[in-house]
Amino acid sequence: MRIIGVDPGTLKLGWGVLQREGTKVRHVAHGVLKLEGELADRLVMIDQQLTEVIATHEPSHAAVESMFFAKHAQSAVKLGHARGVVMVCLRRAGLELAEFPPARIKRAIAGHGRAGKRQVQQVVGALLALPELPPEDASDALAAAFTYLSVARFEQARARASS
Repeated sequence: MRIIGVDPGTLKLGWGVLQREGTKVRHVAHGVLKLEGELADRLVMIDQQLTEVIATHEPSHAAVESMFFAKHAQSAVKLGHARGVVMVCLRRAGLELAEFPPARIKRAIAGHGRAGKRQVQQVVGALLALPELPPEDASDALAAAFTYLSVARFEQARARASS
């Protein structure tokens, strides 16, 4: 199973691709899309650049960090636009999609839902044996992908146990 995780944003969008081979998880690639211009231009950039990432790495599944309540309504609306473009892009590519709240991702990675960005970054680097820590946005995306793989493994084990 190859999965892309996405941490949506309107200025920076993190992505990370993982491959599960049996019980092992292997890092494939990660990056951050840096978005510039007016909001509409940045949304087009998300669509174009994320489509390129998907075509390059050919994931079959996707995990996206779901909305959280931002302090500013304007920021939440802009983030909602970015998430919408991301979800359309992933579905258009035919990917199976799951969304996870930030606290669930942090719990899966760091053991508690209040982990800071730096802690998530360090744990992701250690779990994937990366030579250097990924940027924060990319580590959040890798964490989302890792969460999906953990949930998928649990659901497969549960299905085997019930059959």
